[in-house]
Amino acid sequence: MIDESPLESVKSNISVEFESENQAKLIYDAIILEFETAPDFRSTMTIEVDGSNILIDIDAQDSTSFRASVNSAIKWIKLALEINNLTN
Repeated sequence: MIDESPLESVKSNISVEFESENQAKLIYDAIILEFETAPDFRSTMTIEVDGSNILIDIDAQDSTSFRASVNSAIKWIKLALEINNLTN
């Protein structure tokens, strides 16, 4: 069994494209609080809106916390889109 990971950290920049700038801003506004209040013991996430894209930067100490961060971001975006679709 390996005691330590050979990775020092895992970093990624993710861009999610939406149909319009309005939709990107709406989703951003719906999920920004999740990003700001998410526990950040082993990873950090930042989010910004750029036109019709949401940009997510993830910096994690290991692959497990990176995967958890990616999964959380996807879950929050998917949920916000589903709620938006229900209300429109």
